[in-house]
Amino acid sequence: MAVKFRDYYEVLGVPRTASAEDVKRAYRQLARKHHPDLQPTAERAQAAERFKEINEAYEVLSDPDKRAKYDALGANWKSGADFTPPPGEAPGGRTWTVGREGPGAVDWDDTGDFSDFFASLFGQAGGRRPGQNGRATRVTIPGSDVEAEMVIGLDEVLRGGKRRITLPGDRSLDVEIPRGVRDGTVLRLAGQGEAGASGAPRGDLYLRLRVVPHPRYRMAGDDLEMDLPLWPWQAALGGAVKVDTPDGEVTLKVPPGSPSGRRLRLKGRGLPRPDGSRGDLYAVVRVVVPEKPSAAERAAYEALQKASAVPADRPAAS
Repeated sequence: MAVKFRDYYEVLGVPRTASAEDVKRAYRQLARKHHPDLQPTAERAQAAERFKEINEAYEVLSDPDKRAKYDALGANWKSGADFTPPPGEAPGGRTWTVGREGPGAVDWDDTGDFSDFFASLFGQAGGRRPGQNGRATRVTIPGSDVEAEMVIGLDEVLRGGKRRITLPGDRSLDVEIPRGVRDGTVLRLAGQGEAGASGAPRGDLYLRLRVVPHPRYRMAGDDLEMDLPLWPWQAALGGAVKVDTPDGEVTLKVPPGSPSGRRLRLKGRGLPRPDGSRGDLYAVVRVVVPEKPSAAERAAYEALQKASAVPADRPAAS
């Protein structure tokens, strides 16, 4: 009896030279995509047929003996062409049925046995996944992992925190942000990904943290940097100045003759490290001048110009 040839390689979307790992990878992707439990109710019956076709292809191509027998047919067969089984081979492959429980379930027993082509080629010994004692077999597929991005601020890097997020399906989840995370840190939340099929566990949720720039502090490895604006007389004469840090206000001693760009170190006021220590905070001197100096300030600058050994038409030494 002639039956329709099935191109199992085409069904899985792999070449005839595909390795066993390539076949398994393709099967997993297609099975997850077309699993009836993961489809809208109206599309489950159609998905069940496609899922059955995918599983039949994997049944053959994942088994070295079946694959060798199938490949012996040659590479010139085309999907849909008539195929006459070898003498002595007759339809009658074993049944592989899959059931699903719950409201609106698709009874996969209605999808029937493997195809006539499969049964013609492999006979009664073809199936290796039938349910025991005639019961339907449930095929479970773990849920897919989900990746998402969470934006956090410097304060959460320094002290940690808790953030409530909303997941698909109107689920809410409180996420603990560990102290000392960095931009690009990935948090794994086990079992918070997409739902599995047929009672399989959910996948995982991977949250990639993105630290938004702070208006005052810059992250540089384990350290923090900030600009320290100084008036010319503060930079020239030095002295104590009040400085705001993430840990509160501190007094910083400015050495006399501090040019723009000098880095003044505040030890242990940077970012937390895994060992519990902290980096440093660097205050970078930026010398500024009054945009509209008063008469007294202008007179003082003119006096400084006269007292300076640098000619008025010469720039400051670099």
